[in-house]
Order: sequence, then C-alpha cells, then structure tokens
Amino acid sequence: MLNRVILIGRLVADPQLRYTQNGIAVTSFTLAVNRPYTTQNGEREADFIDIVTWRKLAETCANHLNKGRLVAVEGRLQIRSYDDQNGIRRKASEIVADQVRFLDWRDDISDNMDLAGPPDSGFDDVPF
Repeated sequence: MLNRVILIGRLVADPQLRYTQNGIAVTSFTLAVNRPYTTQNGEREADFIDIVTWRKLAETCANHLNKGRLVAVEGRLQIRSYDDQNGIRRKASEIVADQVRFLDWRDDISDNMDLAGPPDSGFDDVPF
C-alpha cells in the first residue's frame, strides 16, 4: 500500500506552533494549491489543504515560514475523526509532512514579481 502526497502552494497564513504535553513541537498551516484548470468564467480555483509538521521540522517551519511563502510539501494523507462541541462525529483530512522545501527567498518575495509565477499561473487569484 502507498500513501504519498506531494503539493506545491502558498501559505494562506503564518504557521501556528504549539507543543504537546510531552514537549513535542507541532506546527500547522494551510496551503493554497491551484487547480490545474480554469472555470467556465476563466477563473482559477484553489484547494486549501491543512498541513501538519512535527518535531524539528515543525520548529523550522514556524521560524522560517510566513503567509505567502511558496513551498513544496511531501508527506502522507491522514484522515482523523473527532466529536465536535455538539457531540457530532466529524472527519478532518490533513497532510502530515515529513519534508517541506522552501521555494522562494524570504527577502526577495516582495521585490521579485517572478516569484508569483507566469501570468497564467493563477497565484494572483489566491486570497492573501
């Protein structure tokens, strides 16, 4: 069996770092990943995918990533169930990443327009 996911997208907000009761670092963030097609109106849509990292990778992501950064994420899809505050059973899907590659330079992101991709990349349509 195989469960492997590779995504390239931009962070929609700064990563959130927290620690478990045992002191293990865990960081979560959401990635906007463009769909490979446009709608009938010519608009590009994106999927917003939750990412989770653990331990040293979690601390590295929390310290060096922020909203708008372009990253490649490699990991596995995890589906978990939980009960919400009303006792209703819910499911959450997320990517548990074991590799995160930074694909742009933080200092250059606002100065280099090429980082947004070619004009038809759709990055301009992502709401951040």
